[in-house]
Formats: sequence, C-alpha cells, structure tokens
Amino acid sequence: MTPSPADSAHASAHDSGGNGLLWVLVAVAIGFALWRPLAPLDYLKLVDWQTIGALAGLLAITQAVERSGMLQAAAQRLLARITHLRSLAFGLTAGAALLSALVTNDVSLFLLVPLTRVLAQQAHLPLARLVVLQALAVNAGSALTPIGNPQNLYLWHRSGESFLGFMGMMAPTVVVMLFWLFVAVWWLVPRTPISLKPTPDAHPVQPRLLWLAAALFAAFVVALERRWLLPGLGLVFGVFLLLYPRVLRGVDWALLAIIALMFIDLRQLAALPAIAGPLTQWPIAEGWRAYLAAISTSQVISNVPAAILLDGPVRDLPALAAGVSVGGFGCVLGSLANLIALRLAKLPNGLSEFHRISIPFLLVCAASALLLRLG
Repeated sequence: MTPSPADSAHASAHDSGGNGLLWVLVAVAIGFALWRPLAPLDYLKLVDWQTIGALAGLLAITQAVERSGMLQAAAQRLLARITHLRSLAFGLTAGAALLSALVTNDVSLFLLVPLTRVLAQQAHLPLARLVVLQALAVNAGSALTPIGNPQNLYLWHRSGESFLGFMGMMAPTVVVMLFWLFVAVWWLVPRTPISLKPTPDAHPVQPRLLWLAAALFAAFVVALERRWLLPGLGLVFGVFLLLYPRVLRGVDWALLAIIALMFIDLRQLAALPAIAGPLTQWPIAEGWRAYLAAISTSQVISNVPAAILLDGPVRDLPALAAGVSVGGFGCVLGSLANLIALRLAKLPNGLSEFHRISIPFLLVCAASALLLRLG
C-alpha cells in the first residue's frame, strides 16, 4: 500500500531527528531521578493530565480532518484566490492571532498549522517561517482575552477583574506585540508571486470522515468544559478505533510524551531551592522588576508555570500578566504553543528556524512593552 503524503511527512520528520527534544527531556528526567528521586506516583502527579488528555483528543481529531481530504481541497481554493506570498502570510498570521483570542492558542494551531502544511505541499512556500510566525501570532493574540491561554485564565480569576476589564489591562501589551508581529511578517516574507508545485494526484474528500471529526470535536469540547476528560477521550478514540483505525496510527504520540516530560522536568526544576528560594528575597514585587522576572522565568519553566510560581512574590498583576505573555516568545519552552506548532508542522529543522526569529522578536517586544509601561 502506498503511504499517504501525511504519513510520508510524518516519517520524514521523525527520521530527521524531530524527536531530539524528547531525548533531552528523557535525559533530564533521568538526572532528576538519580539526584532527587521521587515515588512513582509523585511523578504522575507532576503531569497535568487534563492538558495531556485534551491534546490527545485534539491530535486525533486533527488527524481525521487531514485524512478526510478537506485541507487539501481548502488549500487549492485558497491558492487560487491569493497569488502573493506576503498576502498569504498576513492572512494566516492575522487569522491565528484572532482565533487564539477566541478559542485559545492551542486550538488555533490545531486548525491552521495543518492547513499551512498542506499549502506547502501544493506550492513553494517557506513552511518553517510561516509556522513560526503563527506560533508568535497565537502567543500575542491569546494574551488579549481571559480565555485565550491558561495563564490568562489563572490570572483573571486571581485578579477579580471583569472580562472587559482584563482585556483593557492587557490591550497595550497586545498592541505592541501585534505591531511587531506584522512588522516581522512584512520583513521576513517577500511580496513575490506564489509558485505552485506540479499538481499531485487528487485525494478525494471523505465527507463522512469530515463530519464525524466535526461532531467529535464539538462533543469533545463540551466534555472538556464539563471536566469529563475520560468519557470524552473514550468517545473520540473509541469511534476512531472502530471506524477509522488509521487515524489513530497517525497521531503524534511523541508530542504527548514530550509534553508530559516537560511537566515532570520543569516542575521539578521550579521546585529547586536555588530557584524557588530567591523569589521570596529578590525585589520583584512590582514594576519593571516583576515584568522582567516574569519574562526570564518563562524562558526556563514556560509561561504557565511561571505565572503560578510568581503569583506569590509578585504583587503587580498587570506586570506579571504582561511579562508571562511576552515571555511566550524567545525560547521554545517559553510557551507550550511553540512546541505544538513545530510538531504539527513536522519540521525537522523547526527549532533552529524558530529561535532565529523568536529570540530577536522577544528582545524587541520586551523592550517596547517595557518602555510603554515606564512611559
């Protein structure tokens, strides 16, 4: 049986060393186990299983949408209407930023990155650059609303602000990030005509699989909102196992392992006395020190744990919220969305391209937002 383009791309990414980060995290976990051993159940308690379960269900549903052929058909229609590369980049980036404010940053990536990968199968596109820009876009756009990302949801409940009040607090920082985001698109993506690749064999659209994926997505979102994770996962995986088992073979199981290990490694790192202790002594309670502490901590342990860890020593909630939002840029560990975007794109060289763009972007945004706050 001839493998599908999705299967070939998936295999190519992994054969090219796409799991390098996985082995680094395994090595760190082994190091912690030798240095500061825990009971087996304590390791399991370090993992946010709600997040892992939600990603597992979304990965399966995304794989079903891709196998339905809908993305290929949508990509063909999009390329027939948009003829210049920069226009396509602006559209994908703006769409990612807008969606992330409405349906969270992770879900936005699950919708747009597979489409972008299929677009790159049909035309000569800088896939890595487009995906990195989308990762930056969801980190920026999701910062606007209380429901855009997990750290905002946590800080919103802690703040006591209204929904609109929280948006007003975040708006100046988000405007700065979006301004530099669109400058980056203009700078990094040339206004050249899109060159189409030779037309591959058409993959027929499977409406039944597409509608099934849509129905399962709606049911899964309801299950997550009601905290019915296990029934929701049982429904999604049970239906695919019975009707479309190939969907489950295409799930990126390594991504789930990477994220679980991130929780295990980063939470142990954050609990080290050398990291947790100084936070109560350093003068980071307010102002620019709180803001820079949030950015720096996000680079080491990711922005969601950073928001939780700094919520005690930092009393300036606007500075903390702005710092962990900007801290999603820079290192790939700054935000879980960065890792999800690169894995969904199945890029063997994604980490180097990401850091080449994201680190300068962090420096510019951090300085600009700081000047705005000081002004």
